[in-house]
Amino acid sequence: MAGAASCGSLNAPGLGLPLKATVPDAKGALPKQMFIGRGPVSAKLRQRFTTDLESIAMLAILRSSNTGLTESRRFPEILVLGLHVPGGGAVPVEVIDHIAAQRPGGIVFVCVRDGGPLTDPASGQTVESDVEQCAFAVRRNVPVKPGHTPITKVHAGVWRPATDAHLTVHGATMEELWDSLCAQVIADDVDGSDIDKRIAARERAVFLAAEYAKAEAAHGRAKTTEQRNAAYGKMLAIRKELAQLRV
Repeated sequence: MAGAASCGSLNAPGLGLPLKATVPDAKGALPKQMFIGRGPVSAKLRQRFTTDLESIAMLAILRSSNTGLTESRRFPEILVLGLHVPGGGAVPVEVIDHIAAQRPGGIVFVCVRDGGPLTDPASGQTVESDVEQCAFAVRRNVPVKPGHTPITKVHAGVWRPATDAHLTVHGATMEELWDSLCAQVIADDVDGSDIDKRIAARERAVFLAAEYAKAEAAHGRAKTTEQRNAAYGKMLAIRKELAQLRV
């Protein structure tokens, strides 16, 4: 769509978002100072804005009026913000955390870079590529018990060719849309139901995989039967829990 704000070659219609939600090109570019000029900012974070981020653009603003979804008090609107990072650069997690903390509601970050390592989903091999790439990211609240200090975490998806980057408007309400967008970023799935449970399960599986590797190494270097049995017992327990998480 001509006249749509873009980040690299990506714009809202190209991502699959409603035309009515698209931000015009003339209003898309946002100065970095807009986000680092409010309140105290550490020298390290200022440096991140300089080295890890080339430009910022507002690509779309999703509202009830332009999505056809039921309004939500928690998510009156969801922003889609493009972050152009240097070629080969990583998803700028600290920058995303700072930007998202400055406003209520949700933001989907569309990170774009001109080349870098890509992982082939079929073979699992990582190779250097000079194609334009995109990775989505969101900052989401971590469920905590009532009265406990709120916790948030930045979640980033994998880098993929920009031509494969798409977002889907899914759900009946704006809150369901936010959960769906988070699921698309984190789990590559439009179904946002139970997304917090699925996030917790995925993170637990990553932790257990690391613990299994430690136990396997301990089993290999064990010098006594007691040590080998202890390590093997831990490996069995981890396998059992991993199997339960995958059900």
